[in-house]
Order: sequence, then C-alpha cells, then structure tokens
Amino acid sequence: MTHPVKAPKPAGRRSVARLFAVQALYEIEFSGKPAEGVIQDFREARLGQEIEGEQFREADADWFGDVVRGTVKRQAEIDEQIRAAMPRVDALERLEAILRLSIRAAAYELLARIDVPAGTIIDEYLGVVRAFFSPREIKLANGVLDGLARRLRPNEFTAR
Repeated sequence: MTHPVKAPKPAGRRSVARLFAVQALYEIEFSGKPAEGVIQDFREARLGQEIEGEQFREADADWFGDVVRGTVKRQAEIDEQIRAAMPRVDALERLEAILRLSIRAAAYELLARIDVPAGTIIDEYLGVVRAFFSPREIKLANGVLDGLARRLRPNEFTAR
C-alpha cells in the first residue's frame, strides 16, 4: 500500500517576512542604504510581487518592517547578547553575512517579540538558515539561538 505524499505546507506570511527581513538586512549592510529606504524598496518591489516571472509569496509587511527596524536600531545590544552565547569573542564577525544576519534577526525577536514563543522564533530562523547553509552552520545557529533563548527567556524552558 502506498501512502499519498503530502505537499509541503506553504510558508506563512510571517515566515516569508522573516526571510525578506534577512535579505533586507543584507542589503542594508552591504549597500549602506538607510533601513527605511530598503524597507520601502522591498514593500514596493518584492513583497507579494512578481519579478521576472517569479511570484513572491505574500509576506506580513508590518512584521517585516518591525524585524528590520528593530534589528538595525538595537544592533549593538543584539550583538552583545549574541557574543555572550558564542564560543569565541570574535566569532560573530567571522560568520558569513546571511548566517550572522539570520542570528541577529532571531535575537531581535527573542528580545523584543515576547508575544512569540522562543521555540517558534528559533524554528523559523533555522528554516531561513537551512535555505542557505549546510548542517554545520545550522547546528551552530541552533546552538547560539538556543543558548540565547534560554538566557533571555528562562521561564519558557523550565520543567513542567
């Protein structure tokens, strides 16, 4: 007896927003453009749009804007928290850009979006990391985010 293969569940609007947020943070870092300009460009040209025959999924534009703005505004605080969760002091700067930016965006949500469970945030950003990296980088991101979440939100990890 064969079992029907389930189609992958389409990404939710927040999941898509998180992926676009990491891409926007990349553009901000490497172009030097201000966050608001990049956010506006993404809203006009990418979020839910068709580009070169590719239909981009609908993203939660407000969530996208919050993650980008918050990550940029709180970068010093975020980086300090991430460094405390990493094995080497200079490890954050040595990470490939998309990996570093994914961890930063997740750290922002862990700090600021207490309305979302830490486990959900970690899972969502590991999904972003999985799209670009091998198991080694995924394991690193998981370890850093888990350590960060346990330190920032210890009540979510207490035994029940």
